Amino acid sequence: MAPTAQQVVVELGGRSVAVPKGGLYDRYRMNTDLDAVAADPRVSGVDFFRRLPKTRVDSPIGPTWTPNFYYRISTARLTMIAPLPAIRKRLPLELAPLRLAPGLGLVSVMFFRYEVCDIDFYTEAAVGIGVRPARHGGAGFLDLLTGLKNDHLHTYVLSLPVSSDIAQVRGHDGYGFPKWVTDIDVDIDDRRVAARVTNADGDTDVSLSARTPRQTEVGSGERVSSLTSYTTINGAWHSTSSQTNVLSTGAAHLPGGVDLRLGAGRISDDIRSLRPLRTIRLDVMTAGQNALHMPVPTSVRSAG
Repeated sequence: MAPTAQQVVVELGGRSVAVPKGGLYDRYRMNTDLDAVAADPRVSGVDFFRRLPKTRVDSPIGPTWTPNFYYRISTARLTMIAPLPAIRKRLPLELAPLRLAPGLGLVSVMFFRYEVCDIDFYTEAAVGIGVRPARHGGAGFLDLLTGLKNDHLHTYVLSLPVSSDIAQVRGHDGYGFPKWVTDIDVDIDDRRVAARVTNADGDTDVSLSARTPRQTEVGSGERVSSLTSYTTINGAWHSTSSQTNVLSTGAAHLPGGVDLRLGAGRISDDIRSLRPLRTIRLDVMTAGQNALHMPVPTSVRSAG
């Protein structure tokens, strides 16, 4: 895609990508000046990031700085129960699903709005499967309880569309995630969640409308949750760690008034393939921050 007057072209792993001219990536190439970010009125503070120094590393997209910092984000997550046979059909043999109850596992549909981050504004959606930690031999239900208690869950992502080219190249080539670019509208405030992902024809792939659960403000650093995602890069398994600094959040169990509509597209196909039975929880974070680390090689169970 040719850049506009408001964009510049940068090189990532041999690919040309257009990014906003004068944006954070154009100015800092991932090694962002935290004092400059702190002056942005949309950002509540940067203390969380000052305790996470960046490191310059080699990666499939060339030398880069890690972690990738997200200074103002909002998210919505639907957690659903689904039959284990359907889940297992979508998982690689090396990974095992989390078991909530006999014959039942957990799947999720998520929407993200990244207001301020090192690679500039973009939106994202995801369909994921809750999995047990790689090579863990304990009971799946105990893994689930431990993960919930420690705010550290593990997942395998089926689809992860994004709204910007740089997010697609970094996510696909650098992290091994199933990313493609499409139009994604995500609006989250303390009243409602509204999200829509379009397909290649401009029609609705999936959409969500829901009431935002009552929010509770949390001091920076008081609640930091973690997510580990498993991907393959050049045939080798890797794990990617993500840390979220929760600032304002709320949840509804067995939520009412949730309108998740499936249309035609890759995300809807993935959701249907999992045969979800019921939404058991809606989590909405109206304000938060995130640090996404580069993937590292990991050992998983042998297939078969």
